[in-house]
Amino acid sequence: MKAFFTRFLTVTGGLIFFAFGVVLTIRANIGFAPWDVFHVGLATTIGFSIGLASILVGLLIAGIALLLGEKLGLGTIMNMWLVGVFIDIIFPHIPTAANTIIGIVMMFAGLFSISTGSYFYMKSAFGVGPRDSLMVALTRRTKLPVGLCRGIIELCATIAGWFLGGMVGFGTVIFVIAIGFCIQITFRIFRFDATAVKHETLRDTYKALKKLSAT
Repeated sequence: MKAFFTRFLTVTGGLIFFAFGVVLTIRANIGFAPWDVFHVGLATTIGFSIGLASILVGLLIAGIALLLGEKLGLGTIMNMWLVGVFIDIIFPHIPTAANTIIGIVMMFAGLFSISTGSYFYMKSAFGVGPRDSLMVALTRRTKLPVGLCRGIIELCATIAGWFLGGMVGFGTVIFVIAIGFCIQITFRIFRFDATAVKHETLRDTYKALKKLSAT
């Protein structure tokens, strides 16, 4: 049970880092990340908070991934709900960048915070986020390269968000180009091999908890 609790704290801490990074990239005010273009555009159009828009989008994507045959984990559910909650909590406390230079600094700080959050989140092995689940599902169904599927998904999110009023700028380009490098650097610092992690499904987690409670 102690090991489970430690993993639970790890994934929660990772989601806080992730949400903090998302807020930094938005407050940088030089162009949002692809999914955040959509979240902010949707929030602006509907009149919801950014966090609630993120939760609703995550819920929809998780449903699509399930229909496409993907299995969800506890981390998927936590990602879907808590990132949006943490965004709404953190957002009012981070000011908008006063100029472009500060915006660029905030953008890269956000990228490394997202990367650190991804490390803790993936290390817990509770399952991938809903957007990653959709990427995997499309890769399985279409047989296209995973990078191409991810690019198509994020391009669609960006275009839809732009039409809804989300900000697309050179910060969006920075995010797309730099996020992979930031994640690679962060994982190297922590000596973390993401491919070595075997993620649990909800069924696996339930069986493990049931076994622990019986002992």
